[in-house]
Amino acid sequence: MASAPPTIFSPARRLAARRRIMRLQQGADPARFVIADMVEDVLERLAFLRHEPKRVLVIGDWTGALAAALGDAEVTAAEPSEAFDEEQPFPFGGFDLVVSVATLDTVNDLPGALIHIRRALAPGGRAFASFVGAGSLPALRRIMLAADGERPAARVHPMVDIRAAAQLLQRAGWTEPVADCRTLRVAYRSFDRLVADLRDQGLGNVLASPAPPLGEAALERARAAFLEGADGEGRVVESFEILTLSGRRSLRGT
Repeated sequence: MASAPPTIFSPARRLAARRRIMRLQQGADPARFVIADMVEDVLERLAFLRHEPKRVLVIGDWTGALAAALGDAEVTAAEPSEAFDEEQPFPFGGFDLVVSVATLDTVNDLPGALIHIRRALAPGGRAFASFVGAGSLPALRRIMLAADGERPAARVHPMVDIRAAAQLLQRAGWTEPVADCRTLRVAYRSFDRLVADLRDQGLGNVLASPAPPLGEAALERARAAFLEGADGEGRVVESFEILTLSGRRSLRGT
């Protein structure tokens, strides 16, 4: 019998973070550049492949931009903040396109989630999954180490790299599997704005064993570490590595 995957992320904290996105996105000028990049990339790939799907499942796009851009396609939207569980068999299927954006970086059973996506496809259907991958947030990692001092705590998520992602696609049975990545770089002038942008986009800590909150002294050390890493114009450039997985379900429907 296969062993259960380790519980790295807290489903309850993940749900709370997804619901917080919906609230924060109602504020003034919320950050949404990560998911906007993912949606734009998917649309470019579809145009290049000349794939015009009729039935589509979109997972995690809280902007609604992807569904709106798909024209006459019949779109089913699924959102983890509304209790859609990517680690369980999907209650629907037969799609000729499934797109998952900005959700798979915090599931405990990523191979299982990829299998469920494949099974939701019709034979020959195509899938894309984009999420933040390894190499992301190097500036934040440096700042948090400085803030914690001699007792570093786990504050930034473990992330999947491109090699492991390619292996996971094969393990999940995707046909024509491809894994690639690209880098988004964003300049910040304050540590607090960086943290706010992460919260706006649901990229905060949802670990099952969270570190204790930063105290006032640690928070000041974090702000100081941010300034120490700034360039001559007072900016710190943070990186977001966007990992995109793509593939199909075989024509035999396996």
